[in-house]
Amino acid sequence: MPGSAAQENGRREQTRFIEMIFPEQANHYGTLFGGHALSLMGKAAFVAATRRARCAVVMATSDKVEFHEPVRVGELVELTASVSRVGRSSMTVTVDVVAEALVSGRRRLAVRGSFEMVAVDAAGRPVSITADPIALPEEEVLS
Repeated sequence: MPGSAAQENGRREQTRFIEMIFPEQANHYGTLFGGHALSLMGKAAFVAATRRARCAVVMATSDKVEFHEPVRVGELVELTASVSRVGRSSMTVTVDVVAEALVSGRRRLAVRGSFEMVAVDAAGRPVSITADPIALPEEEVLS
């Protein structure tokens, strides 16, 4: 199946977010609350899937979310989401959460998960995803 120019060059389009972790996002241990991490990951998966499908999408499932390392208050998290599979109306989006200590710059994979996103119409019914998204050349995007 044909892919986008970026996929043909060996890399997938990625959606990235950076978030600072504050006390209101933490649990009683002073680390990122798992529910808040899932919320951030769901947002990243939503944006990546919408960019790929260029229509409304909803989350169908979250699969195998693995919490590898705690994220402490005061650290940054960088979320990277990429569409790893495209079906007729669904997509699998993989999201990595990398924690970074601001002072030392130490980075580590904190959380990884995958999400099944489904393209839907205005009534919430699944719709087909186009085989090849419309992509603008980088020069047009940056100008």
